[in-house]
Amino acid sequence: MNASAEKTYGSYHFGSLWDLTDQLMGQLIRLFNTPTNAVDSPLGGRSSVTIAQLEGIGSVVIKHYTRGGIIRHIVRRSYIKWGKTRSQLEYESLQRVGSLGVNVPEPIAYAYQGRLFYRAWLLTREINPQKTLAELSCIDEAQARIAMKEVVIQVATLIRNNIHHADLHPGNVLVENADRVFIIDFDKSSLLRGNRNKLRDKYLRRWQRAVTKHRLPGMLSEMMSAGLRSD
Repeated sequence: MNASAEKTYGSYHFGSLWDLTDQLMGQLIRLFNTPTNAVDSPLGGRSSVTIAQLEGIGSVVIKHYTRGGIIRHIVRRSYIKWGKTRSQLEYESLQRVGSLGVNVPEPIAYAYQGRLFYRAWLLTREINPQKTLAELSCIDEAQARIAMKEVVIQVATLIRNNIHHADLHPGNVLVENADRVFIIDFDKSSLLRGNRNKLRDKYLRRWQRAVTKHRLPGMLSEMMSAGLRSD
Protein backbone atom coordinates (compact mmCIF):
# COMPACT_ATOMS: atom_id res chain seq x y z
CA MET A 1 0.00 0.00 0.00
CA ASN A 2 1.42 3.37 -0.97
CA ALA A 3 2.15 5.87 1.77
CA SER A 4 0.32 9.18 1.57
CA ALA A 5 2.14 12.41 2.22
CA GLU A 6 0.53 14.58 4.90
CA LYS A 7 0.27 18.35 4.55
CA THR A 8 -0.90 21.06 6.94
CA TYR A 9 -2.98 24.06 5.92
CA GLY A 10 -3.89 26.31 8.82
CA SER A 11 -5.23 24.02 11.54
CA TYR A 12 -6.16 21.28 9.07
CA HIS A 13 -4.13 18.17 8.18
CA PHE A 14 -4.44 16.44 4.80
CA GLY A 15 -3.15 13.06 3.65
CA SER A 16 -3.18 12.17 -0.03
CA LEU A 17 -1.25 10.64 -2.90
CA TRP A 18 -2.37 13.69 -4.89
CA ASP A 19 -0.37 16.90 -4.80
CA LEU A 20 -2.94 19.06 -3.01
CA THR A 21 -2.35 22.77 -3.64
CA ASP A 22 -3.06 25.50 -1.09
CA GLN A 23 -5.94 26.65 -3.27
CA LEU A 24 -7.45 23.17 -3.32
CA MET A 25 -7.03 22.67 0.43
CA GLY A 26 -8.66 26.06 1.03
CA GLN A 27 -11.62 25.01 -1.13
CA LEU A 28 -11.93 21.77 0.79
CA ILE A 29 -11.92 23.52 4.15
CA ARG A 30 -14.83 25.67 3.01
CA LEU A 31 -16.67 22.52 1.94
CA PHE A 32 -15.94 20.85 5.27
CA ASN A 33 -17.85 23.64 6.97
CA THR A 34 -20.92 23.66 4.73
CA PRO A 35 -24.16 21.77 5.50
CA THR A 36 -24.12 18.16 4.35
CA ASN A 37 -26.53 16.52 1.93
CA ALA A 38 -28.99 14.09 3.47
CA VAL A 39 -29.38 10.77 1.69
CA ASP A 40 -32.97 9.48 1.61
CA SER A 41 -32.88 5.81 0.70
CA PRO A 42 -33.57 2.41 2.25
CA LEU A 43 -31.03 1.76 5.02
CA GLY A 44 -29.66 5.29 4.65
CA GLY A 45 -26.26 4.63 3.11
CA ARG A 46 -24.03 7.65 3.41
CA SER A 47 -26.02 10.22 5.39
CA SER A 48 -23.48 13.03 5.87
CA VAL A 49 -21.83 13.85 2.59
CA THR A 50 -21.02 16.74 0.29
CA ILE A 51 -20.66 16.29 -3.47
CA ALA A 52 -18.17 18.68 -5.06
CA GLN A 53 -16.16 19.32 -8.22
CA LEU A 54 -12.43 19.70 -7.61
CA GLU A 55 -10.17 21.15 -10.27
CA GLY A 56 -7.80 18.55 -11.64
CA ILE A 57 -9.56 15.72 -9.80
CA GLY A 58 -13.22 15.81 -10.81
CA SER A 59 -16.37 14.93 -8.89
CA VAL A 60 -15.77 13.74 -5.33
CA VAL A 61 -17.78 12.69 -2.31
CA ILE A 62 -16.73 14.29 0.98
CA LYS A 63 -17.72 12.16 3.94
CA HIS A 64 -18.22 14.04 7.20
CA TYR A 65 -17.67 11.79 10.21
CA THR A 66 -20.55 12.21 12.65
CA ARG A 67 -21.59 10.28 15.72
CA GLY A 68 -24.67 8.14 16.01
CA GLY A 69 -26.69 6.93 18.96
CA ILE A 70 -27.53 8.94 22.07
CA ILE A 71 -24.07 10.54 22.27
CA ARG A 72 -24.74 12.48 19.05
CA HIS A 73 -26.99 14.80 21.06
CA ILE A 74 -23.99 15.75 23.21
CA VAL A 75 -21.01 15.53 20.85
CA ARG A 76 -21.93 15.49 17.18
CA ARG A 77 -18.67 15.57 15.22
CA SER A 78 -15.70 15.38 17.60
CA TYR A 79 -13.60 12.33 18.42
CA ILE A 80 -10.72 11.66 20.81
CA LYS A 81 -7.48 11.06 18.93
CA TRP A 82 -5.66 7.85 19.84
CA GLY A 83 -3.24 7.10 17.04
CA LYS A 84 -4.63 7.43 13.53
CA THR A 85 -7.89 9.27 12.89
CA ARG A 86 -10.99 7.50 11.61
CA SER A 87 -10.65 9.19 8.23
CA GLN A 88 -7.04 8.01 7.81
CA LEU A 89 -7.95 4.47 8.85
CA GLU A 90 -10.81 4.30 6.36
CA TYR A 91 -8.65 5.86 3.64
CA GLU A 92 -6.01 3.17 4.19
CA SER A 93 -8.68 0.45 4.32
CA LEU A 94 -9.97 1.54 0.91
CA GLN A 95 -6.44 1.42 -0.49
CA ARG A 96 -5.89 -2.07 0.93
CA VAL A 97 -9.25 -3.49 -0.16
CA GLY A 98 -9.01 -1.94 -3.61
CA SER A 99 -5.61 -3.56 -4.13
CA LEU A 100 -7.28 -6.94 -3.61
CA GLY A 101 -9.63 -6.38 -6.54
CA VAL A 102 -12.70 -5.39 -4.52
CA ASN A 103 -14.63 -2.52 -6.08
CA VAL A 104 -14.58 0.43 -3.68
CA PRO A 105 -14.71 4.21 -4.24
CA GLU A 106 -11.25 5.49 -5.15
CA PRO A 107 -9.76 7.17 -2.06
CA ILE A 108 -8.51 10.68 -2.87
CA ALA A 109 -7.57 12.16 0.53
CA TYR A 110 -8.30 12.19 4.22
CA ALA A 111 -8.36 15.25 6.46
CA TYR A 112 -8.77 16.16 10.09
CA GLN A 113 -8.67 19.19 12.36
CA GLY A 114 -7.58 19.12 15.99
CA ARG A 115 -5.13 17.27 18.22
CA LEU A 116 -6.65 15.56 21.25
CA PHE A 117 -10.19 16.20 19.98
CA TYR A 118 -10.62 16.20 16.23
CA ARG A 119 -13.11 16.39 13.38
CA ALA A 120 -12.51 14.29 10.27
CA TRP A 121 -13.36 13.99 6.57
CA LEU A 122 -12.73 11.51 3.76
CA LEU A 123 -12.64 12.27 0.03
CA THR A 124 -13.45 9.58 -2.52
CA ARG A 125 -14.19 9.75 -6.21
CA GLU A 126 -17.92 9.92 -6.90
CA ILE A 127 -19.54 6.88 -8.46
CA ASN A 128 -22.06 8.14 -10.98
CA PRO A 129 -24.66 7.09 -12.02
CA GLN A 130 -25.45 5.15 -8.91
CA LYS A 131 -28.17 3.71 -6.72
CA THR A 132 -27.94 1.49 -3.70
CA LEU A 133 -28.66 -2.20 -3.99
CA ALA A 134 -31.49 -1.64 -1.50
CA GLU A 135 -33.09 0.88 -3.85
CA LEU A 136 -32.56 -1.28 -6.92
CA SER A 137 -34.07 -4.35 -5.27
CA CYS A 138 -37.27 -2.41 -4.59
CA ILE A 139 -37.72 -1.17 -8.17
CA ASP A 140 -36.13 -3.84 -10.40
CA GLU A 141 -35.64 -7.22 -8.76
CA ALA A 142 -34.35 -8.81 -11.98
CA GLN A 143 -31.48 -6.30 -12.21
CA ALA A 144 -30.85 -6.65 -8.49
CA ARG A 145 -30.41 -10.39 -8.95
CA ILE A 146 -27.72 -9.76 -11.57
CA ALA A 147 -25.99 -7.27 -9.27
CA MET A 148 -26.13 -9.74 -6.37
CA LYS A 149 -23.93 -12.20 -8.28
CA GLU A 150 -21.16 -9.59 -8.30
CA VAL A 151 -21.80 -8.64 -4.67
CA VAL A 152 -21.24 -12.25 -3.61
CA ILE A 153 -17.91 -12.32 -5.48
CA GLN A 154 -16.79 -9.11 -3.81
CA VAL A 155 -17.77 -10.25 -0.31
CA ALA A 156 -16.13 -13.64 -0.83
CA THR A 157 -12.89 -11.80 -1.65
CA LEU A 158 -13.16 -9.87 1.62
CA ILE A 159 -13.65 -13.11 3.55
CA ARG A 160 -10.70 -14.85 1.86
CA ASN A 161 -8.53 -11.93 2.95
CA ASN A 162 -9.90 -11.88 6.52
CA ILE A 163 -11.41 -8.40 6.14
CA HIS A 164 -14.45 -7.62 8.25
CA HIS A 165 -16.66 -4.81 6.95
CA ALA A 166 -18.37 -3.71 10.15
CA ASP A 167 -21.69 -2.73 8.58
CA LEU A 168 -22.27 -4.50 5.28
CA HIS A 169 -25.88 -4.28 4.12
CA PRO A 170 -27.69 -3.52 0.83
CA GLY A 171 -27.61 0.22 1.57
CA ASN A 172 -23.81 0.13 1.57
CA VAL A 173 -23.58 -1.37 -1.90
CA LEU A 174 -23.72 1.05 -4.83
CA VAL A 175 -24.77 -0.26 -8.23
CA GLU A 176 -23.19 1.52 -11.18
CA ASN A 177 -24.79 -0.92 -13.61
CA ALA A 178 -26.18 -4.40 -13.25
CA ASP A 179 -22.78 -6.12 -13.30
CA ARG A 180 -20.62 -3.49 -11.59
CA VAL A 181 -21.09 -2.82 -7.89
CA PHE A 182 -19.11 -0.92 -5.27
CA ILE A 183 -18.94 -1.58 -1.54
CA ILE A 184 -18.77 1.60 0.54
CA ASP A 185 -18.36 2.67 4.17
CA PHE A 186 -15.27 0.86 5.42
CA ASP A 187 -15.25 2.90 8.63
CA LYS A 188 -14.33 0.56 11.52
CA SER A 189 -13.37 -2.28 9.16
CA SER A 190 -10.74 -4.64 10.53
CA LEU A 191 -8.61 -7.71 9.90
CA LEU A 192 -9.95 -10.78 11.70
CA ARG A 193 -7.69 -13.77 12.08
CA GLY A 194 -9.07 -17.21 12.67
CA ASN A 195 -11.86 -19.33 11.22
CA ARG A 196 -13.16 -17.77 8.00
CA ASN A 197 -16.47 -19.56 8.40
CA LYS A 198 -17.08 -17.44 11.51
CA LEU A 199 -16.31 -14.30 9.51
CA ARG A 200 -18.67 -15.47 6.77
CA ASP A 201 -21.41 -16.02 9.35
CA LYS A 202 -20.89 -12.49 10.70
CA TYR A 203 -21.50 -11.12 7.23
CA LEU A 204 -24.58 -13.27 6.71
CA ARG A 205 -26.14 -12.33 10.05
CA ARG A 206 -25.68 -8.60 9.50
CA TRP A 207 -26.97 -8.81 5.92
CA GLN A 208 -30.04 -10.88 6.91
CA ARG A 209 -30.86 -8.53 9.79
CA ALA A 210 -30.92 -5.52 7.45
CA VAL A 211 -32.98 -7.28 4.79
CA THR A 212 -35.55 -8.40 7.35
CA LYS A 213 -35.72 -5.11 9.26
CA HIS A 214 -36.25 -3.02 6.12
CA ARG A 215 -38.50 -5.57 4.40
CA LEU A 216 -36.31 -5.89 1.33
CA PRO A 217 -36.78 -8.76 -1.15
CA GLY A 218 -35.81 -12.07 0.42
CA MET A 219 -33.71 -13.05 -2.59
CA LEU A 220 -31.01 -10.66 -1.32
CA SER A 221 -30.41 -12.92 1.66
CA GLU A 222 -31.01 -16.15 -0.23
CA MET A 223 -28.44 -15.35 -2.91
CA MET A 224 -25.88 -14.08 -0.39
CA SER A 225 -26.18 -17.17 1.77
CA ALA A 226 -26.10 -19.60 -1.16
CA GLY A 227 -23.16 -17.85 -2.78
CA LEU A 228 -20.96 -17.55 0.29
CA ARG A 229 -21.67 -21.05 1.58
CA SER A 230 -20.68 -22.57 -1.78
CA ASP A 231 -17.50 -20.48 -2.11
